[in-house]
Amino acid sequence: MKSRIFLFLLAIGLQAFSQKKQPNIILIMADDIGFEAFGSYGNTNYKTPRIDKMAANGMQFNYCYSQPLCTPSRVQIMTGKYNFRNYLEFGSLDMNETTFAHVLKSEGYKTCIAGKWQLGSDAFGPYKAGFDQYHLWQLTFTSYNERYKNPRVLENGVMKKYTNGEYGPKLHTEFIKNFMEENKDQPFFAYYPMALTHRPYVPSPDTENYDSYFIPGEGNAHSTKSDPIYFKDEVAYMDKLVGEIIDKTVELGIADNTLIIFTGDNGTGVGIKSKMGDVTIPGMKGSTTEYGMHVPLVAYWAGQIKGGQKSNYLVDFTDFLPTIAQAANIKLPETFETDGLSFYPQLMGDFSHTRDWIFSHYDPGKEKFSLKRLVQNQEWKLYETGEFYNVKKDPFEKKDLAKTQLSPTTLKLKDEFAAVLAKMHVVEKPKSKNTED
Repeated sequence: MKSRIFLFLLAIGLQAFSQKKQPNIILIMADDIGFEAFGSYGNTNYKTPRIDKMAANGMQFNYCYSQPLCTPSRVQIMTGKYNFRNYLEFGSLDMNETTFAHVLKSEGYKTCIAGKWQLGSDAFGPYKAGFDQYHLWQLTFTSYNERYKNPRVLENGVMKKYTNGEYGPKLHTEFIKNFMEENKDQPFFAYYPMALTHRPYVPSPDTENYDSYFIPGEGNAHSTKSDPIYFKDEVAYMDKLVGEIIDKTVELGIADNTLIIFTGDNGTGVGIKSKMGDVTIPGMKGSTTEYGMHVPLVAYWAGQIKGGQKSNYLVDFTDFLPTIAQAANIKLPETFETDGLSFYPQLMGDFSHTRDWIFSHYDPGKEKFSLKRLVQNQEWKLYETGEFYNVKKDPFEKKDLAKTQLSPTTLKLKDEFAAVLAKMHVVEKPKSKNTED
């Protein structure tokens, strides 16, 4: 009898260990919002209490870099590769690429995606990309006027059009929460590329005039009524939805077995002004300057990540795939090509292996954005064309230091950056005719 009890308890222990080895993973990526828009990073004119609390109870990375536009960032974060290796054109994902969803699905994870797609293909695209379920705007259609109020979405192949004041981001969040509930007893991966806070800037359901606000030209992507005054409302509602997902893990009793990561896909939209104390920071989405690529990154895992930590080490968007794989205790094959470096050890308190630089190959395939290739760290940035900036002192890159006298240490660093650029061989890709961003 005692031996049976021992074996039963051993089985329970092994099961618990197994569950701990394969945590649930939720990756949330807000749309068009840089690091300067969050209270935990020093913002003083928007309200982000839930993400601030997430940072206070987890780890905040102070130097995370995306690509400057939506599609380049989405391709990079999903595949763990720099854009010159696998980027096709704006609004497209190469369906032959392996994504983080494929990696997790191959190890028994249930997978879903909800929110903004913008990666081309057909109604089977999300399935091809490794997701079991999806609830997406901008998959087989594009209309700015149908991302928020009275949205149009494709849910697991079925087109749905809402007409009674429903709010797209709320519907996406409910889909994620339902997926979590359905799969709470097995490992799951939920990827939430949010529709918020991209333009149009319009009232959220918590805004007083949401019900009466009229969006003209519904169905026409370029006739949207948009007013930057509502950006703060979109930020607040984005923050609220992140909080709902965190609360859902508590409700389901899975908070201590769920890693939640929050980031943004690129800098804040042009025309938006954020405040960090007395300093006003313009949104510079699309630009390779600090405010076009520097995004928030916060990780929270109840009981696993020590709260209140702030990492000043570099992270770029290629790092998410290997991080997620390591968190799931998945060893990537030696033949698996990735440019990323896992930051999972940092989450667990190990800072022995971190980045010295991040690289960007930025060629989105849109006429107004020309090719730019660069290497940088927290302080210095070198472009392939030779411009050299101290981005810590000069975030708007007004003073090119390439031809000025530099210290021996800085000259050595510049040479190291140049060597990195020389190793990143460009592969020609077709140009896009897509005009949406």
